[in-house]
Formats: sequence, structure tokens, C-alpha cells
Amino acid sequence: MRVSSAERATNYAILILFALFALAPIATILATALGPETPADAAAGGPVHWENFARAWDQGRFGDYMTNSVVVAAIVVSLATVLSIMAGYAFGAFEFRGSQALFYLFLIGIMVPAEAIVVPLFFDLQILGLTNTYWAIALPQVAQSVAFGTFWMRAYFRGANRSIIEAARLDGAGHHRVLWQVLVPVARPAVVTLVLLTFMWTWNEFLIPLVMSPNAQLRTAPLGLALFQGQYVQGTTLLAAGAVLVALPVVILYLFLQRHFIQGMLEGAVRE
Repeated sequence: MRVSSAERATNYAILILFALFALAPIATILATALGPETPADAAAGGPVHWENFARAWDQGRFGDYMTNSVVVAAIVVSLATVLSIMAGYAFGAFEFRGSQALFYLFLIGIMVPAEAIVVPLFFDLQILGLTNTYWAIALPQVAQSVAFGTFWMRAYFRGANRSIIEAARLDGAGHHRVLWQVLVPVARPAVVTLVLLTFMWTWNEFLIPLVMSPNAQLRTAPLGLALFQGQYVQGTTLLAAGAVLVALPVVILYLFLQRHFIQGMLEGAVRE
């Protein structure tokens, strides 16, 4: 079906309008972060004040908070990705007794919000002596991420080319080799999408780090930004600079992986 030039122009105009609507808050935050902090800065400096990021980094102690977030994200992403791939392969490539019921049990992790379980979970981890540790912050998020990751990877493995699996088994490959050497390389877009989504959710998580580290020794980046906001209620410039610093790792990772991410989302949409 041919699309007329008027329809094409209308489509582009609508897309540009929605893009401007989505980018306007980001542009506002960037403009505020690069603006003068005080009237003296406006008189002494130029139109762009890059030093605001250095001030926010030092005064807000974002170095420590970023380190905590990186450690937690590394634990959650690595464990959740490996476990999700294995569980997704089991549910997607095999049919065994109780598989449907067990899969629905996994889905409960998606449907139950963290607010409903965080208090009893805190006391359970306190009994085990894990509170105020990285594991107390990471393990609940691993469980949440595995619930979605199993659903995501199961959908991919159910649509995988069966002839490839059968050919690998005829060559004598076991389940471990079929999964990690045959299916996972082909499933790179789906795995990259899972990694990016898990990292984004883990990096932005606020409630679990707040509850699981009551002595505030392991504040993550969002918690540090909230504390920074309490200290600089009037200092919108430094607060905006801190918000940019906290969001920057997710943006950078997405820019590096956007091609695989978009491909994985499209393949997931087609399969579903």
C-alpha cells in the first residue's frame, strides 16, 4: 500500500510532537544543571557551568553511592541473567509434569509488588544476619528479576528453531552445550534486552535499599539523590546536576546496547 506524501508528513509531524513532549523535561533538567547556581556565578561565568556536576559529585558524596549501586547492579544482573536463561530454557524447551503450575508460581513474582513483602522479608534477612549487607539489597531484586526474566526467556526459547536443537543433539551435545553454545549466542538480542531492563530496574530501585540497610551505610544512588534533595531544597541547580549524574549510567548503557535492545523488543513482540 502506497502512503501519500500528506500522510507521511502528518505521521512525521505527530512523531516529532510526541518526541518534543518526551524530551522537554530532559532538556529542562539539563538546562537547569548547566545554569548558574548563584547570581554571582551568572555574573562571573559563561552560559554553561560544567562545574556544577563536580560540585554535586563532591557535596553529595555520589562517588560512594555510585559504587554501592554498581556492586548491587553487578550482583543482580549477573545472577538474574544466568538463572533466567536456565529457567527459561527449562520451561520453553521442555514439557514436564507440573511445568505449567511451576511457571505460574514464577509469575507471582511479577504480580506481587515489593511493598507487600518488604517488611516480613526484612525480618527474615535480619534473622539470617544479612541486613546492612549487599546481599540483603541484591537478593530480593534477583528474585524479582528472575520472575520477569523467566517469562521473557521462556517466550524466546519456545519460538526457537527446533531444527537447530535437534541437529546439536544428533551431534552428541548435551543440554548444557545446547543452551550455552547453541541457543544463547542466537538469543543475544533477547539476553541484551533482559540485561538492560534488569540493570535499569536495579539501578532505580529505592524501597529495597532503603529498608534493607537501616544504618544507611549502603545507600545507593537514588537514596543518595533523595538525601541530597533534603540538603539542597533551594539549590535546584545542584539537585538537577545530581539527577543527571544518577541517570547517566543507564543512558550510557542504553546507547551502547540500543541496537540489540530494539531488536530484542521487536522479536519479543512478534513472538508474543
